[in-house]
Amino acid sequence: MFEEKELTAAALSSALRDEEGVVRADFVERVQQAITTEESAALRKLDSDDAVAILADLPKDEQTEILERFPPPERVALARSLLYPENSAGRRMQTEFIAVPPAWTVGRTIDHLRETPDLPDRFWEVYVADSAGLLQGTVALDRLLRTKRPVPIASLIDEEMHAVRVTDEQEDVARLFEHYDLVAAPVVDERDRLVGVITFDDIVDVIEQEAEEDIRALGGVGREEELSDPVWFVARGRFNWLLVNLATAFLASSVLGLFEDELQKMVALAVLAPIVASQGGNAATQTMTVVVRALARHELSNANAARIILREVLVALVNGLAFAVITGVAAAAWFKVPDLGVVIGLAMICNLVAGALGGILVPLALHRFHADPAISSGVFVTTVTDVVGFFSFLGIATLWFGLK
Repeated sequence: MFEEKELTAAALSSALRDEEGVVRADFVERVQQAITTEESAALRKLDSDDAVAILADLPKDEQTEILERFPPPERVALARSLLYPENSAGRRMQTEFIAVPPAWTVGRTIDHLRETPDLPDRFWEVYVADSAGLLQGTVALDRLLRTKRPVPIASLIDEEMHAVRVTDEQEDVARLFEHYDLVAAPVVDERDRLVGVITFDDIVDVIEQEAEEDIRALGGVGREEELSDPVWFVARGRFNWLLVNLATAFLASSVLGLFEDELQKMVALAVLAPIVASQGGNAATQTMTVVVRALARHELSNANAARIILREVLVALVNGLAFAVITGVAAAAWFKVPDLGVVIGLAMICNLVAGALGGILVPLALHRFHADPAISSGVFVTTVTDVVGFFSFLGIATLWFGLK
């Protein structure tokens, strides 16, 4: 995909961000075949976070071979970043930043920025750290430039500094940026030493990645699946949840078997039963989508769970009454049996309420047991609405018409 010995830093950045992973895979394969001086030089031109992301795709021995071509300070910084967990702030951070001692003045800091040749390409803050590297605070670049030269840099430190630790999850860092409208945030290690910086463009990538993973998980598709993957890999990844769905479908169908005689006496019941189940399933999916997103954003907790549950039940009751009237009138007109409209109306209310409860309680229970609600909720919530829908409709019909 790249012409031989014409690999540039821009091309590497493109390889890093390619959504399908095709370009990155091509680069990795080329590095595995031959690690050239040109490729190592191009890698050194990248921001450190992009370089770490590409190095992480390589085997350990090839990582070592490439790192040996870097100057010692860069080699140590990259090797340290590779030791952090994959989805941590330590992996996302850039190790290029500007830090000055608290004893410096504004004038000396500005002179340092002008005279230092290897500053980061873009930066919004200057960090203040002592001789041991301990982070003291941040100074916004616009505030620095508006202040007179003799003023001590320590007097400009932002008291509301929002630092993150190298071990923090990237999702937590993204929420921090969103909550405080941050442009950049310093990254510190376990000893509060300044080791890097995360910027908003890195967080945008995280938000897009997490959103895509949640959408795939809700559809029962593997988080790691790509359009370039072979058929067997994709089929194997989707098989497990399809198997679970088949088992739950048999469970829902077994409810119909309990009312076999009633279905034979009144064919209309068999025609209308899927409508009740389907409507409850759609309502449950609406609730589940909101709840899973709220859990992912830490907006739903024990403190407000009861209020949200009550709200969803009330919403289900309102919609249940509305659709009870609509489906009741339609069913009565269709089969010329007025009582059938009453039966399906009552069942519709029951199933929409059950769907709302399932849509919120199932994700909450899975979250409580440290399972991913985005992956697991759909199958179980659908089962709840199918079972309740069939049982409520056919059970109410049996009692109402005395079909036993």
